[in-house]
Amino acid sequence: MLGGEGHDDRLVKVIDWFLIVMIVLNVIAVVLESMEHLAIAHGPAFHVFDLFSVAVFSVEYLLRLWTAVEMDEPRYRHPVWGRLRWMVSPMAIVDLLSVLPFYLGMFVEMDLRAIRVLRVLRVFKLGRYSMAINVMVAVARQEARAIGAVLFVMAVVLVFTSALMYLFEHRAQPHVFADIPTSMWWSVVTLTTLGYGDMVPITPMGRLLGGFTAVLGIGMIALPTGVLASGFSEQMRMRREEYREAVERALEDGAITKRERRLLDDTRLRLGLSEEEASLVLEDAVRHPHPCPHCGKTIHGHSEPED
Repeated sequence: MLGGEGHDDRLVKVIDWFLIVMIVLNVIAVVLESMEHLAIAHGPAFHVFDLFSVAVFSVEYLLRLWTAVEMDEPRYRHPVWGRLRWMVSPMAIVDLLSVLPFYLGMFVEMDLRAIRVLRVLRVFKLGRYSMAINVMVAVARQEARAIGAVLFVMAVVLVFTSALMYLFEHRAQPHVFADIPTSMWWSVVTLTTLGYGDMVPITPMGRLLGGFTAVLGIGMIALPTGVLASGFSEQMRMRREEYREAVERALEDGAITKRERRLLDDTRLRLGLSEEEASLVLEDAVRHPHPCPHCGKTIHGHSEPED
């Protein structure tokens, strides 16, 4: 049984790495195919590779759709509604969009260049295999209110500065600051500290507002950065704590067996922790006494050595 589990794990890893390589090669192919001389010289090769990729990703999508009912989440358990719910999940939509342009091109007249460029959407499939992206998505969900508040403040500042700039500059430059929506481009460029120079205030009040907006832009960039940084730190703390709780549950009988070690490794991968971080948590839990979550008694655990 253990040998079978190990074989299954290796097979899953091989399939995952095959799909990751396919995604990366697809993105590289889209970039290279945009170079006209390469597209002319190696057009048939690019086309064959695209057909092979579509076949692989289509089979992957259908298999994920069929096996969605076997996932741990209860909402996917129903044989019909579970699969429909999975189809509208974010990663399922990404999987569908990665092959949909190819099939649409067979039935709907579409610009061939648009179909080629849309293939770059396949890069988002890497989100399923990247722990960093998973952590950032979790941070975005955790800090949704704070991020929403920051975006609201930025929107208010954008509209306010655009309206003032239109008021100060419209008479002096009627073709540059023609209206408030046009002035919003200047406000966006200034608030983000890019400063393209295509729209420049020339009146004293306009320049004063421009300087104020540029300084304000520094704070506008710092606000979401601070929110995401603190959210990322909190998310990693929560994940380390969850891993520590898993370690303490494994130490309830005083030792960590081989099977429990494999389960802990799976938990580590799911939480996106590095081996070094997991090792530090494990060593701390083994060396220091910890209370049993059931009886409250102090437990001194140890880890069984590997063969």
